[in-house]
Amino acid sequence: MATPHHGSVLRQYELVDRVLSYDPNADEALLNRAYVFSMQAHGSQKRASGDPYFSHPIEVAGILTDLHLDDETIATAILHDTIEDTVATPEQIEKTFGPNVARLVDGVTKLSKIEAQTENERAAENLRKFLLAMSGDIRVLLVKLADRLHNMRTLHHIPNADKRRRIARETMDIYAPLAERIGMYEFMKEMQTLAFRELEPDAYASITKRLEQLQDGGGDRISRIGSGIRMLLGRAGVNADVTGREKHPYSIWRKMAERHISFEQLSDIMAFRVIVADEAECYRALGIIHQKWPMVPGRFKDYISTPKRNGYRSLHTSVIHGEKARIEIQIRSAEMHAQAEYGLAAHWAYKQGNGQPDAQANWIRDLLEILEHAESAEEILEHTRMAMYQDRIFAFTPNGELIQLPKGATPVDFAYAVHTDLGDQAVGAKINSRVVPLRTPIENGDQVQILRSKAQEPQPGWLNFVVTGKARAAIRRFVRHKERDESIALGRKFYDEIVRRLPAQLGQEALAAALKRLNMADQDVLMEAIARGSISDAEVMEALMPGAGGGDVAGARPAPQQREAISIKGLTPGVAFTLAPCCNPVPGDRIVGLRRPDEAVEVHAIDCPTLADGVDADWVDLAWGDGSDGGTARLTVIVKNEPGSLGVMASILGAQQANIVNLALVHRDSSFHTFQLSIEVHDVTHLMRILAALRAADAISSAERA
Repeated sequence: MATPHHGSVLRQYELVDRVLSYDPNADEALLNRAYVFSMQAHGSQKRASGDPYFSHPIEVAGILTDLHLDDETIATAILHDTIEDTVATPEQIEKTFGPNVARLVDGVTKLSKIEAQTENERAAENLRKFLLAMSGDIRVLLVKLADRLHNMRTLHHIPNADKRRRIARETMDIYAPLAERIGMYEFMKEMQTLAFRELEPDAYASITKRLEQLQDGGGDRISRIGSGIRMLLGRAGVNADVTGREKHPYSIWRKMAERHISFEQLSDIMAFRVIVADEAECYRALGIIHQKWPMVPGRFKDYISTPKRNGYRSLHTSVIHGEKARIEIQIRSAEMHAQAEYGLAAHWAYKQGNGQPDAQANWIRDLLEILEHAESAEEILEHTRMAMYQDRIFAFTPNGELIQLPKGATPVDFAYAVHTDLGDQAVGAKINSRVVPLRTPIENGDQVQILRSKAQEPQPGWLNFVVTGKARAAIRRFVRHKERDESIALGRKFYDEIVRRLPAQLGQEALAAALKRLNMADQDVLMEAIARGSISDAEVMEALMPGAGGGDVAGARPAPQQREAISIKGLTPGVAFTLAPCCNPVPGDRIVGLRRPDEAVEVHAIDCPTLADGVDADWVDLAWGDGSDGGTARLTVIVKNEPGSLGVMASILGAQQANIVNLALVHRDSSFHTFQLSIEVHDVTHLMRILAALRAADAISSAERA
């Protein structure tokens, strides 16, 4: 674990020597470049302590050398504030230090943009999730934790008490739990101790004073008790490695608060770990210890016979040692210890004692594997394995509020997540200050600003790309209401036409009487039924003026050009549409609608030349309805001017089950004849199959869709 460095900042050669001491193959030039770049970039910036700002990233790098991290991570630590606090750009970082370091620095920069919202535990948990989700590379998170640790070590230099408390609370709620849950226990303890000192100064002073009194009274009591346990077990033939430690002040205070007990009643101010050869020796050691010292009732836990959910195994007991001193003892085998400590990435520096130059990469892989396969919410983190957040993204409003969304979410989803009105009125968005289309996917850490207009309303086309249930429900609700309004307006136009065809003018009560005859609640229901075609013109005329609806009605509404087997999404059901003759779209083509007053909606293929020329109509985002089948496609086919070539074309179309509805010879010369033909097809796939078959024939020179 890193120790605080006081006095002068780590010099360039000292930092490089530290890295080379555990990794002789480290890129020395990379580290030197990073040191000089950071020093020049931060220039004359000062910290609250009065020290040069540059001292902070170097101390963060120093903390990480104690974890034996690789050269890229150390370089990232040195550079981690350059993008946010200096004129340096991401492009400069990538050009000077390569894509890996640039990616890591960018990751830390994004984490640093978080404006903590820690008024409640849920907000703090969201931020912890965000940190894990952002840290696809665990090294990003480690740099951020080291950054926070050094900031806590220098917290006392900040003159504003409210700011100190905010930083300490954020550390206690967010960063210390993160450190614990990825196994960085030493980081966690120091962060908690420093935050506790700021948040509860009286309690901290009281507990620290009690601990000092214990130390003064007992001298090297922990080492003496540890030696005594080792000798006791040795005399009984159990070879054991015994280590002891004193609980840190925050841990003691929390236990006192949880159990409502005094300092003197605590049974585990001192804790000892006994490591033996195997499982059988664990139980032997437990028996020997319980024979020597009385056990504290209710404090024994057997996690060997009943392991924790994450596989943790150990015996825990508390005994009354000597002069009523209560001590906690954990007994485990070397294998159990490796799983409990190293498996959770607890003591990296100890693990690297094997001197292997590439060892620093191993624990990163180990940790990623642990996080990937961990099952215990209790020991790792409640619902916060990294892999669980690969399908979530976290983005920010311009004022720093954190919004959690599913992966693939767009600015429309973001807008509805903030407020329904904001979603309804969205006309555009800025992501990281750059204007983007509303269908643009949001990335982790993006700042999203929604551009709104009171004249805007939700668009049916948004349903093609939104991914959140809230956005989808709001859009559908609006579209349903708008479709109903459109149907009623269209039905009223048709109704006016029907009334004009009646043999006499209607009286004032005729409509009310017609509604009664048709058993309809109000005029809107009737108009909607007329627009949808669920009631015929003759039925309406009969209801309005009995006797007027019999037989064929002169001047009846012309039916729209519309095939029974085709439906269009994005239009009110029953609203008339026509398939534009200029491009003859068929199911499978991307389509758009042109809406003009008092006319059926024209459906065009998206690449129709008519659209490119500019049209005076409202565009409607459309799609083919499920099961749409059938359409007329126009082809231009050039055949060789030789006997039987026309028969070849006809037989291919017959074999492909394509019915010819029109055929015209548009050009002929001595070598080739050019035909334009209209054929019935199921969809665009069927059409492509027909064209491929025509092109494959020797008698046919070319076949194209007109």
